[in-house]
Amino acid sequence: MKLHLGIRALCLVGVTAVTNAFIPPSHHTTSTSTRHTTSISTATSAPLTFTAPGAFPVTAFSHYYNNPSQTVSQVQPIVSDPVNHFIYPLELTDPDTIPKNDTKDPIILPPQANPSTLLAQAAKQINNIAHPETVNSPFGNNTCAQCQAALGVAKMLVLAAPEQGPAIAEALCNSFDLSSDCATANGPLGSGPIISQVLSFADVAGLDGQMICQNFFNGACPMPPTAALNLDGWFAKPKPNPLPPRKQPSGERLKVLHLSDFHLDPRYTTGAEANCTSGLCCRKGNVAKNSPNTTLFPAPRFGSYLCDSPYALALAALQAIPVLTGTTETGFNFSLYTGDLVSHDPNNQLSREYVMYTEAVVYGLFKNMLKAGPVYATLGNHDSYLQAQDSPHSLGGALTEQFSWNYDHVSALWQHEQWLPESAVAMARAEYAAYMVQRTDGLRIITLNTDFWYKANWFNYINLTTADASGMLRFLTDELQEAEDAHERVWILGHVLAGWDGTNALEDPTNLFYQIVDRYSPHVIANIFFGHTHEDQFSIFYTNNGTNQTETTALVPSWITVSVTPLTNLNSGFRVYEVDSATFDILDAFTWRADVNAFPELDDQDVESLSDLIGPTYAFEYSAREAYGANITGWGPNDPLNATWWHKVTEVMASEADNGSLIAQFTKFQGKESVRSPPCDTPDCVKAKVCYMRSGSSSLALNNCIPGFGSVQ
Repeated sequence: MKLHLGIRALCLVGVTAVTNAFIPPSHHTTSTSTRHTTSISTATSAPLTFTAPGAFPVTAFSHYYNNPSQTVSQVQPIVSDPVNHFIYPLELTDPDTIPKNDTKDPIILPPQANPSTLLAQAAKQINNIAHPETVNSPFGNNTCAQCQAALGVAKMLVLAAPEQGPAIAEALCNSFDLSSDCATANGPLGSGPIISQVLSFADVAGLDGQMICQNFFNGACPMPPTAALNLDGWFAKPKPNPLPPRKQPSGERLKVLHLSDFHLDPRYTTGAEANCTSGLCCRKGNVAKNSPNTTLFPAPRFGSYLCDSPYALALAALQAIPVLTGTTETGFNFSLYTGDLVSHDPNNQLSREYVMYTEAVVYGLFKNMLKAGPVYATLGNHDSYLQAQDSPHSLGGALTEQFSWNYDHVSALWQHEQWLPESAVAMARAEYAAYMVQRTDGLRIITLNTDFWYKANWFNYINLTTADASGMLRFLTDELQEAEDAHERVWILGHVLAGWDGTNALEDPTNLFYQIVDRYSPHVIANIFFGHTHEDQFSIFYTNNGTNQTETTALVPSWITVSVTPLTNLNSGFRVYEVDSATFDILDAFTWRADVNAFPELDDQDVESLSDLIGPTYAFEYSAREAYGANITGWGPNDPLNATWWHKVTEVMASEADNGSLIAQFTKFQGKESVRSPPCDTPDCVKAKVCYMRSGSSSLALNNCIPGFGSVQ
């Protein structure tokens, strides 16, 4: 018979009996197709490809809202939160009941100012307008002055009448033509309450206002230069000179899984428009503008290039990982997850409940389907509600705790999965879900909440005259000093990258981060890991703020890993590192990917039964050592892929500027060999990418590199 595939998605992490729930049979057969060829390294023997079963693995969850063995819709498992002991209702993820606006969650507004505060703020703003030279505010007949003046009016209204904050935020949006639907974007159920808080605290006539206008008002103000840093007293001790002797390699290799940007979409609708005009595609109601009544490209069961990960793709990836990495029996020593669990929904379709649901599901899948070892996870900009927003504790009062619901939830989940000790769980609750784990093998894991340097976080525009308003980088520095005193090595994990092309993070915080990395590298910090871009990238940190970029000044690399989600125009992938157990240097990095362009073919299979169906094929893509190291001389098979090695790679790339063969290979890998990735075939592109690779901060990238070549999406 010919089966036409489809499924409707969601997931479970421990459930009791539910009325009308579908209970899968206790036995479940799957059909896998693997091909054993050459091994990925001398230490690992594993197949280079894995073809997932076409039938959904129904025993992955205990109960379902629908029949998981059917193929018409994505599965809808029944999910119970192991922390809150709450069963998530079907309507939360049912593609037919996506909310237009969430009205369950509390709307948090700043407290009303007293008369003396109103007076002080009014006097300060009037003084700033009268003396613009004192606040770096170029007042006059220009867009920047208009924007900052408008922010000043809005600020005074929010201070006097906080309940009108969302209305004035909507008015700002309309006046400056910032959105086609300002009521949804900036109204009370959108960003309006957040904007109200920020305006009430920000110095809108000064640097805060200038940066708000630059980032949120279509570049109305020019980008100010990176602020000069005053590091007096920042570091408790000077950098050791000479540096402590390097730790000697053990010869034992650890195997570490690195996943990022899952972006699970439980609302994915098989057969919906996969090439929609706006919004997240593969969603009911999101159509192509030129064909609103007829679907042009039906969403395949396993995903598409303009869509997030359906459950079918998520489970296929998790089935492939143990087989392809040779860890089915042994498991990983430990794993990294660098953020973004949640789908790319607009804020009006998100809620706290939806975020918590996704957190419970994905972490539960990691625990139940992978022998991942402890998973060290960070929050991504989409792992919050409203997305990308996190506020500093310095706001005070009730505003200090407004995102604690999320820190409490993820830290409790990490504890439930037995990934973190109690000390790290307590730290995560107090430090914006960031924490430190002191492993018994001599490695410290330090995670950061990088929303505090992400450009889209409105709260970062309060008190921009300090590079660390949240205290996140103070936390990092103190932990690094303790690691140095204990003669330990450190891995730093975050989501939003600090450098590359400079388009994601603010200059001043990442400039401070760069100086911190310089102070504690290479003897303490062994590696840095990010996600966020969905692409395969890296950046190198150097001494003295990168003023002299050579192999002798290279300090530490940052690894920016691939995404599971195909969004946008990328293939789906994951990575594994081989790591020396004493130095915690990376000896090789292996990447796998699935060709999303081939997914539509999986929806039209001539088979006799469900057990004969096949799913996506994840294939070995490349070894970093083999792909980039052919022209690196004097580097033995057990020498690390450290910053010196990566600098040598960039030297080869720069020397090939005329033909760019190695850059061309890098660009293919950047999009996981997607058919939609454009080539890098001009001298400017080659020069720009080498510059991005050598930029560990937004400041370095924006001030030194040719813009416009950072992404292959």
